[in-house]
Amino acid sequence: MSAATLTPTEAVVTATPRRRSHLPGQKPFAPLRVAAFLVLLLLAIGWLLPFLWAVATAFKTEPDAASGDPSWIGASGPTVDAFTAILSQGNVYTWAFNSLWTAAAVTFITLTISALAAYAFSRLDFAGRKWLFVVILASIVVPPQVLIIPLFYQMLAFNMIDTYWGLILPQVVAPAMVFILKRFFDAIPIELEDAARVDGASRLRIFWSVVLPLSRPILASVAIFVFIAAWNNFLWPFLVINDTTLMTLPVGLQTVISAYGVQYAQVMAQAVLAALPLIVIFLIFQKQIVKGVATSGFGGQ
Repeated sequence: MSAATLTPTEAVVTATPRRRSHLPGQKPFAPLRVAAFLVLLLLAIGWLLPFLWAVATAFKTEPDAASGDPSWIGASGPTVDAFTAILSQGNVYTWAFNSLWTAAAVTFITLTISALAAYAFSRLDFAGRKWLFVVILASIVVPPQVLIIPLFYQMLAFNMIDTYWGLILPQVVAPAMVFILKRFFDAIPIELEDAARVDGASRLRIFWSVVLPLSRPILASVAIFVFIAAWNNFLWPFLVINDTTLMTLPVGLQTVISAYGVQYAQVMAQAVLAALPLIVIFLIFQKQIVKGVATSGFGGQ
C-alpha cells in the first residue's frame, strides 16, 4: 500500500514511532540486568532483615524476647509493653527535643561554614589556597575518635561541659562536606557569575542569589547527611554531657537500659525509637537525597 492510498488515521499510526520500553541498544530482559536486579534485591533483603527483626523483637514481651525463640511473633502475641516502659522510665521527650535542637543547630552551622569555605576554595584566589585545601583533604582521613581527648580538654577549658555549645561546636567541622560542595561549585558555569558581576552584584550577593539557588540539591543532601550523623552521634554527647536534662536521645535511652539491666525487648524498642525520626526524614526528603547523590559525588563519581 502506497503512502498516497493511506487513510488519515492509518497515516498517523504509521508515522508515530513506537515507544521503547528500554534504552537504545539495551535488551529489555538482558541476563546481566536480571542478575544485577537479583543481587541488589538480595542485598536489600540482607540489610532490611536485621531492622525488621529489631521491630519484631520490640513488640515482644521480655520473656519471649529472652527465650531464644526464632519466631517473628512471640508466644504471648504482640505487645507495646517495651515502648511503654521506655517512654515512662526517663525524660524521653526532653531527650528527643535536645537531639532535635542540637542536630538542627549542627546542620545549620555546618552547612553555613562548609558552603562559604567551599565557595572560597572554588572561586577565590588567595595565598596558600592550594596547601590549605590539601590540609582539609588530609583531615578527612583522620578518625574523629582521635580528637576526642583534645576536644574534651578544650571544652573543659572554655567551661562548656554540660552545655549546648559544648555539645554542638565540636561537631560543626566537616572537611568532607567542604570537599563535596567545592566539587559542585566548580561545575557551576562561571559565566553566570560574570553576568551578575557586570550588573553590579557583590561577591556575597552572587553567592546568595546565584550559587546557592543552583545548589539546592547538593545543599539538601549535605544537610540531611549531617543531620543524620548529628542525631546518631553517641560518643561525644556521652562524654561531654552529665546532666540528664541535657542528654540527647541515644545517650538518655542508653542510661535507661543500663539502669534496668539488659532487657532485649526494651533494647530493640530503644533502637526503633531512635531510628524513627530518621526514617521519617528520609521518606520526606528521599527525592532530594537521590538527586544529590546522583549529582554531587556521594556516589563516588
